[in-house]
Amino acid sequence: MTCFVAHNRASAVEHINLRRGDTVDLDYETAWQDAIELGRLGEECGVSVQFRTIEHIAVRSPDALTRGLRTTKTTFRQRYLYCLFELTELSEPCLDELEARAVQHGDYLLAAHLLAETTLTWE
Repeated sequence: MTCFVAHNRASAVEHINLRRGDTVDLDYETAWQDAIELGRLGEECGVSVQFRTIEHIAVRSPDALTRGLRTTKTTFRQRYLYCLFELTELSEPCLDELEARAVQHGDYLLAAHLLAETTLTWE
């Protein structure tokens, strides 16, 4: 199954009309406004259209968390970051910085035991 990530309405419509791949994943700020209409267009063309507001990310190490939060966020989705390590492995200043970055991005740092499903894994 192939998945095309559309970062704007025009690319989503183009990809749906080309009937390439199995899924078009809407990932842009106003995607919630287009989801129903593009879903119907996708049905007509035999393409599944999905829109998710949240990504559930399993974070395997302090280094992965640091890299992930220090890089530019490329999704409009809110990210739930499930830390599969002890947060005490990070120094207090580092943890404060990462928590501030998460808040700035609209993301949450969560304990591993809350993880129910995973969209991505940061290694």
